[in-house]
Amino acid sequence: MHAFDVLGDPVRRRILELLAGGEQSSGDVTAVVRAEFGISQPAVSQHLRVLRENGFTTVRAEGARRLYSVDPGPLKEIDGWLDQYRRFWTGPLDALATEIARGRRERRKAAED
Repeated sequence: MHAFDVLGDPVRRRILELLAGGEQSSGDVTAVVRAEFGISQPAVSQHLRVLRENGFTTVRAEGARRLYSVDPGPLKEIDGWLDQYRRFWTGPLDALATEIARGRRERRKAAED
């Protein structure tokens, strides 16, 4: 499965968002995803499996619990692929940052006067 196919699903993106904060048990992930998306525990397990099999997460056993965490490898590959397109938004974002800084300076100067 291609990385964008994996990340194209909103449930899998949400799972990665949850795991970006640190390692979590499958039960904790399932509870949040079930509440937000209204899907069954087996469906959440299937999404976790897709993420694991495609290298986006790692899992380790701790007793009866399964603890999931993000594996940054595939995300780094996506970032590398996106690198060729950054020029389309980097310049405009730099210009926006300049305008924001200019506006802040003008507001500070006006407040001092």
